[in-house]
Amino acid sequence: MIDERLLEILACPTCESRPPLRLDGEFLVCDQCQRRYPIVDGIPHLLPEEAIEPE
Repeated sequence: MIDERLLEILACPTCESRPPLRLDGEFLVCDQCQRRYPIVDGIPHLLPEEAIEPE
């Protein structure tokens, strides 16, 4: 999946304060804005336009 060292440095690209992202299955989730960024073939897709918006 995602290397723990990489996960430690990833932050939400949408939030101004750049909060850390947490791993949730096949997604990286921002606890601040609740956007979910997909992980495809082990690569996080952190483009804001690819994020799944909160419901």
